[in-house]
Parts: sequence; structure tokens; C-alpha cells
Amino acid sequence: MTPPIGSYAFLSDCRTAALTGPDGAVEWMCAPRFDAASVFNRVLDREAGGAWELDVEGAGPPERAYAGTTLILESRWRTETATVAVTDFLAVTGTGGEDDRGIVPTGALVRLVRCEEGEARVRGRVRARPDHARRPPRWEERDEGLLEAEAGLALSGTPRWRIGDDGDAAFDMTLRAGQSAAFVLGYAGRWFAPDEAGRLLDETARAWTDWTGDDAYDGYGAEHVRFSAVVLRGLMHSESGALIAAPTASLPEWPGGERNWDYRYPWHRDAALVVLVLMRLGHRREAGRFLRFLLGNCSLDGDHLKPMLTLDGGTHVAEETLDHLAGYAGSRPVRIGNKAFEQFQIDVYGQVLDAAFVYEQAAGGLTGDQLAKLFKIVSALARVWRRPDDGIWEVRDSRRRWTSSALYAWVCLDRGIRLADLTAGTDGPPRGAQSDGPSGGPARKEPSDGRPPVDEWRRVRDEVHEELLRCGYDEEVGAFVQSYGAKNLDASLLRLPVLNVLPGKDPRVLSTLDRIAERLGTDGPLIRRYDPEETNDGLGGPEGAFLLCSFDMVSALLLGGRKEEAKRRFDALCALGDPLGLFAEEMGPGNMMLGNFPQAFTHLALIEAAMNLDVADQADALHAWAERRRTRPE
Repeated sequence: MTPPIGSYAFLSDCRTAALTGPDGAVEWMCAPRFDAASVFNRVLDREAGGAWELDVEGAGPPERAYAGTTLILESRWRTETATVAVTDFLAVTGTGGEDDRGIVPTGALVRLVRCEEGEARVRGRVRARPDHARRPPRWEERDEGLLEAEAGLALSGTPRWRIGDDGDAAFDMTLRAGQSAAFVLGYAGRWFAPDEAGRLLDETARAWTDWTGDDAYDGYGAEHVRFSAVVLRGLMHSESGALIAAPTASLPEWPGGERNWDYRYPWHRDAALVVLVLMRLGHRREAGRFLRFLLGNCSLDGDHLKPMLTLDGGTHVAEETLDHLAGYAGSRPVRIGNKAFEQFQIDVYGQVLDAAFVYEQAAGGLTGDQLAKLFKIVSALARVWRRPDDGIWEVRDSRRRWTSSALYAWVCLDRGIRLADLTAGTDGPPRGAQSDGPSGGPARKEPSDGRPPVDEWRRVRDEVHEELLRCGYDEEVGAFVQSYGAKNLDASLLRLPVLNVLPGKDPRVLSTLDRIAERLGTDGPLIRRYDPEETNDGLGGPEGAFLLCSFDMVSALLLGGRKEEAKRRFDALCALGDPLGLFAEEMGPGNMMLGNFPQAFTHLALIEAAMNLDVADQADALHAWAERRRTRPE
């Protein structure tokens, strides 16, 4: 039986990630990094996929919890006479001095098994299936343990592993109270002795605890916010500073459906929220590294800004179908790579400018070269904003004039103008700037090459705004509609007040919130992003409610002065999270998690909504979120 998506636990070392099922099996892991080929892939095929299985004879499913605010998973199996505890983690260390990575991967998946009482028989099996299960493992016995050289897997343990007739590695042991065993899978071809496991655990716990200690937030929903921040850090690539959308590929947006995508890449549309959230939580180092990665790689191709990147800053990964895999719960096709690299999406211009503006306001430190690149993006947007595009939801049918694209075109121009005004005439760091700016060196501005065409941008910004109000709002529907000339709704427009395109209490905004709640809402707090049939998005079948939009409704309601409704929605949404506090992309019937898991922008929107609720009684502070005018830290 396929476990529910929401029953998986998430492990990360900020280079790769693993999902463990409710039975304790590691069912997803890519090596040697997030976007590499999977070596454990049973989540996508119960028969052909691989997993690292663990079984305690006579025990039911284990009780599971994270150790504090870390990604160290503690599981406990109980039989009638024994209790066995297992600690699972991807090992990391902290950094100091001039190393700004903060958390550094060690390159090992560790499983510590200990018998707390009684006597128990414990069995394990590593069914690695390298290259997305396109080939069987080829284990070789070495003095240190077992080596799968082509996938770079080095497996050690006490007791030693043996290779079975089926070609898989296995162990079988009996533990008595007080006895323990350690197993380490080096995933980058590096060996780790089993007796190193205790040290690796101590280093990992210290690194995560030190990182979360920088989190200054203790406001509304603090428990959810702090853990969501840990999840986001686990989705950030240690070397580049990039944030991937999710660590998985092809988990379906509807059971048995074809809406199955590879999300193991950074998307520009997460950029502004990433910077905003990290800065507000006190993680300015990570915000600076992320922005440095973004600005170092978001180059224009003519006037075309690619909507996403690889972990190396590349702008293309071919989409491929894995026909040999059955898919999660029979959901096919199974896809790796993503055609969205090839799309034209106007919203990303606004997302990049909003992220840069937020950072410059809060910390300063954009260089002349970075500002010049940003201003080129604004000028490019001024030339292309009227073109039909693929839209924020990456529809694979026909291009059209999406209202959300106009919204973000306005954001791009508005933030470009304000960024030019903010940085005009400065030859040093603004008040409060730190030495960990996005340039990677001293937060110092270099002189720019002339004044950008701000007057022209203002003229175009006014045109965009006028057209947005005239063509995007439908009096008969009583709401902003999905695209110009359409009658259907789109929950991406919940961000109209959040991005300060219109005031939250504008009657057109309030009526849009009501229409979205009526036509895209569920009986509970969930909001669908759009109606797939009305949208004609080029794909068949339904999809779940969109959790990003569901949390966006909370923020929009707050800006509309409807605090109690917003609070009820937020609390109800948080209660729908999986028992470990993780959220997927979507949610279906019976509060079933759907889509890739865990999903960065769901956790980002949760944090934003919580922080808005925290200042809901402070009108100036609440509207500062929309106006992007927060006080710089001294």
C-alpha cells in the first residue's frame, strides 16, 4: 500500500534530502545532491523502486518526532516486550570564521539503532536502485563495508552488511536493552566508520541548534514559523545558496493524475518571499547568499528572463519521462527535468525586483553591477509587458494576457523606480548595512553608469496600472479575473493588496476575496488556485487545493481589516499539516497532501501569514509588509 504523501518525514543536509515513510523506510534520496539521479525511489514505484528498509519484529509503525528544531528524526518501535529507538539524519557540521555557508553537508545518511528495553530482533535491507531505478546496484565488498562505485554509495555498519542472493545489502541482529548499532551510508563515495556515528550526531544537532538560535521570532504561530524556517533551510543548497521548490519529483497534484512535475530547482517566483522571510527572522546571511545566487545568474536572453535556474545557475534542464516507473499511487507520467525552463513568464521580472528591493531596504549592499543588471531587467519588462505569456502557473496550452502577469509587471516597475530612488547618489553603505551583503564582500555600492530611465518607467507603470484596473476587473463578476476578457477567477490575485498594487480595503479587492472564497474555496480554509476546466490549462483532470493561496488568503484578509476571519483560517490551515509539521504543495479530499513535498512556498506563505497576524493590531506595521518599508536594523 502506498503511504500518504503527508506521512513522510523530511531529512536534509542542505546538499541532498531524504524522505522516510511511516514504516521507517527511506523511500526517496538523490545522490550526490538534490537534483541528481535518485538512488532510493520507492515513493514512485512500490515494486521497482528502491528503499532502505528497517523492521523491528513484532512492532507496529513507529512513533516519530523531530529532535527539537532540527531535522534529526527520532522514531520509536514498540513490541509487547521491547522498545527500539532509531535516530535518522543526514549529517552536517556548522561553520565559523569567513565561511558563510552556516550549515555544511558531511555526505552521510546515518541510522542509529538502540534497544531501550527488552530484547528485539531488528532487520535492515538497502535496496538501492541507482539512476532513478534504471539499473540494479553493483555492490562490492571492501574492508570498510560495501561500495556501489557508480552511484558513489559507501555503506558501513555494525554488524557488517552482507550481500544477499537478490543483490541487495542486508543485516539481521538481535539487540538487548542497552545495546546499539550504527549504520552509515556515505553518498559521495566517502567512507564513514560506524563508530563515527555518535560524533556525526553531536555535530549535526549542534549545527541545527546554532542556526535556529539566530531566529528572533516569538510572535503569533511561533512554533509553526520556527519549524517552517528549518524546513526552508533544509531546502537551501549549501554551496550556492539557492532554494529549491521541493526535494521531490513527480509526486502528483491529484492521485492517478498527470500533473506530476520535477520541483528540484530554484524558481524566481519564490525570491521575494525568501528574502523577506529570512531577513525578518534574523537570517540575513542566508538572505544575502540567496540574493547573490539569484542576481549572479538571472541574466536576460534578449528581453527574456528565464523563470528558473539549476543549482549551478544554469537555465535549461530537459524534461524527460521515466516510463519504467509506475508513479506514486499509479500517477503517470513520471517526469524529471522541467519544460518550465523554456517558458516566458512575466511575473518573474517582478519577483526578482521585489526581492532585491526588500534586501536593499533592510540591509543595503547591492553593488553597481548588480543594480545595473536589475535596471536592465526593468527596462526589458517595460518593452515586453504587453506580450501574452505562459503565466505564473506555467500553463501548457496557449499564451494569454494574465492579470497576475500585469500585477507583477507593475511590481517590477514600481520596485525598479523605488530602488533607483533609494540608491541614487550613494557611494557607501546605507545606515545599518552589514559586511555580509549580497555581493559576497563588503556591503559597498560602486558608482553606477548613469541614471536609469525612471521617468519612462513611471509612465509605463501608470499604463500598466490603468490597464490592470480596466481589463483585469470585471464588474459583472465582481472580481479581478484570471486573464483579460475571461470570467473565471485566479487565487494568485490574492496578492494584489499584499504587493500594494491596491489597498487592502479597496472595494474591488474585498469583492475579489469574497468571490475567490465562494468559487475557489472549500468548506474549510482551503483555496484552489483556479478551476482547471475553466482555465483550459492544457492538462487533464482535477488538482488539489493550493496551500500557498490558502495562506495568501490570510494575509489578504488582514490587509482588508478582517482579522478574526484571517486568524480562524490560519489556525485551521496549520492544523491540517502532517503530524511532523510539514506541508506539501496542495491538499485534496479528506485533507490528503498532494504534490511535491515538502513545498518551499507553502512554508514561506505560512511564515508571511503568521508574521502579518502578529502585527495585525498595529496598522502601520501591517501595511509596511505591503509597502516594503520596514525599518532597517541598526
